[in-house]
Amino acid sequence: MIDHPSYAVEPWCLRETALDLNVLAQSESLFALSNGHIGWRGNLDEGDPYGLSGSYLNGVHELRPLPYAEAGYGYPEMDQVMVNVIDGKVIRLLVDDEPFDVRYGELHEHERKLDFRAGVLDRRLEWSTPSNRRVRVTSTRLVSLVQRSVAAICYEVEALEQQVRIVVQSELVANEAPPPATGDPRVSAVLNDPWNSEFRANEDLRCELVHSTNVSNLRVAAAMDHEVDGPGSTRIRCESFDDLGRVTITATLEPGERLRVIKYVAYGWSAQRSKEALRDQVDAALDAALGAGWDGLRSSQTSFLDDFWDRADIEVDGDDEIQQALRFSLFHVLSAVVRSERRGIPAKGLTGNGYDGHSFWDSETFVLSVLSYTMPEAVEQALHWRHDTLAAAKERATSIGLRGAAFPWRTITGAECSAYWPAGTAAFHVGADVAGAVIRYLYVTRDEEFEKHAGLELLVETARLWSSLGHFDVLGGFRIDGVTGPDEYSAVADNNIYTNLMAQQNLRAASDLVERHREIADALEVDAAEVEEWRRAAAAMVVPFDHVLGVHAQSEGFTDHELWDFDATTEADYPLLLHFPYFQLYRKQVVKQADLVLAMLLRSDAFTFEEKARNFDYYERLTVRDSSLSACCQSVIAAEVGHLSLAYDYLAEAALMDLRDLEHNTRDGLHLASLAGTWIALVAGLGGMRESDSTLSFAPRLPEGITRLSINLVFRGRRLRVERTPTVTTYVLKSGDDLEMSHFDQSFIATTNGPTSFAASELDGEWATGPTPTQPQGRAPLHREPPTLREDEEAS
Repeated sequence: MIDHPSYAVEPWCLRETALDLNVLAQSESLFALSNGHIGWRGNLDEGDPYGLSGSYLNGVHELRPLPYAEAGYGYPEMDQVMVNVIDGKVIRLLVDDEPFDVRYGELHEHERKLDFRAGVLDRRLEWSTPSNRRVRVTSTRLVSLVQRSVAAICYEVEALEQQVRIVVQSELVANEAPPPATGDPRVSAVLNDPWNSEFRANEDLRCELVHSTNVSNLRVAAAMDHEVDGPGSTRIRCESFDDLGRVTITATLEPGERLRVIKYVAYGWSAQRSKEALRDQVDAALDAALGAGWDGLRSSQTSFLDDFWDRADIEVDGDDEIQQALRFSLFHVLSAVVRSERRGIPAKGLTGNGYDGHSFWDSETFVLSVLSYTMPEAVEQALHWRHDTLAAAKERATSIGLRGAAFPWRTITGAECSAYWPAGTAAFHVGADVAGAVIRYLYVTRDEEFEKHAGLELLVETARLWSSLGHFDVLGGFRIDGVTGPDEYSAVADNNIYTNLMAQQNLRAASDLVERHREIADALEVDAAEVEEWRRAAAAMVVPFDHVLGVHAQSEGFTDHELWDFDATTEADYPLLLHFPYFQLYRKQVVKQADLVLAMLLRSDAFTFEEKARNFDYYERLTVRDSSLSACCQSVIAAEVGHLSLAYDYLAEAALMDLRDLEHNTRDGLHLASLAGTWIALVAGLGGMRESDSTLSFAPRLPEGITRLSINLVFRGRRLRVERTPTVTTYVLKSGDDLEMSHFDQSFIATTNGPTSFAASELDGEWATGPTPTQPQGRAPLHREPPTLREDEEAS
């Protein structure tokens, strides 16, 4: 998309200067607005045409039976599917009785702009009807980051050349037609008419609808109200039907006259509350929005984002495209979670219905990694959601004969929704990923209240799972057999190294917390013998290593498998999961996404520099990156072992995953973890940030093409900036108490009295001396040329 001629590269916005219906669905994802509770895709105001219409509420879903040719013991029975809720963003326009539709008449100009600092979607167009009546339409759309239940639109129509009769229809629409079904497993299931009408009402400029789902028994209320400013000819009518609420505004405009409509929308949902309670809730939210007014909503949105960018912005000099992509990524990551408040984080956020709106392990591993250092209060809420689903995870563990908590591979409510056992239930690493997010959050925040309660219980119950799932072998090693790691092209393997190392971290952290909070742990029935068992298992954890090849094995025996025939695999054969049976993938050396490489990122302490370099070189030749989760991990390790150009290439792939639609499924929603991966590749990769026992360490390096990298983050109540140029690295403690830090291997104290600087030649750290690793045929990342070369190529 970003290299589409209609898209400009700008530092603080995503601008589309012409409308191309061939990429309409993709643009709807890019221009989506969300606050973690409400999600509105970037559909055109008038509703038609659309690629995928979408209005979502986090957690709202319908149930459907999971189909099995042969059912088995412990198989999940029901799937959860995120459903389109009542659409409150539709504003239709008629000009002299002719409906505004970009496919008819003449569209003279059309521009949309997603503003990362204002948090709004602006649209400006000029259009003539088939009978040559010309109007200008401007709209600004907002999903409030401050008022959780509120969204709003400012919509304005101006007559340009002749007198025109204008009709504006502002609507609430339920049971919109779903998209056609596809065979892609990454695309959402299709559910027709999931909503039953329970209540409708209209009065003055306000409409309300209440609907409930057929099977999951969830109830949703939506209401809208308006402020209208128009000429004396303006007339207004309000009406409601079972699946439609409509406010119709008519006016006659002379050239230069305008009709301005401000639409306020409020949502609420519940599995338990009555329709009367939900009606009261959305009425109250609407009244609060009206009290703030349009200007108040915009002002609070800007103030909120000003503070966020002060704590989170990263400046990337030398590559304007990466700069824009980074801010695009951070804006959408923030928007996906900031007001989710004890709800999961869907893999696509609330930008589309891909993956049925399910949350996966990548929320904890990628998204919460970013937010821990930029918006840690949102991380607390996300981890509380996992804690709220702990009972379901414990019940799941019991049902498959284990102790502790077995968190689901994919879910909305906390119940397992994966019908494919080898890549679902067997992916027990999800528990260690949840534990890893808890450990990271506590490391960054020192949140004692969370640690003593939700944090402790999450670590205890996940540790119990590993103790139950693994066993000691005859040599005294602790084995975890028959599990699936992050690489989905390997399954039901013994001693997956990522799973084992993350479980080891989990067991150690649980032991430490229990000893710090003995009385609270007693209430969880944790005794000294159990803690000793955890410590013994962690100390004896099996970490597979191939002594012949001199590399770690992704899982036991993996390096003995036959190599995949990459020479016979064409570009059209990717992604492999859509063209080959899993049976063939599981027994060959081919890696879908970073697994061992991810372990080297998250458990950096478990590997020497030489081991990282050898491992990276070996697994680069096997990794095909059929997952959007892989590029950022490979970027980080490439940077650490000295392959800065390759790290830059992978950074660009992660950053441009959706802006260039690299996986060809951006239409179904943004790849939230890959967006988060942009930050990870910059901060942990080029910035070299690592979490040591006591504090943060950095080893920043710049590839050719980036001339300055400036990173802002928060850490233990402080605000910090790290800046690297070709000649110097500077650390600035913007606020908070003095902080002990490390630059490469040199410790220092950062204070608010002034910056601390290190000349680039003073400390370089270890550096790779071998050749740049190669990738499977046709799977190398697109090489990132320095900007001057890119400009020369574009000019030619």
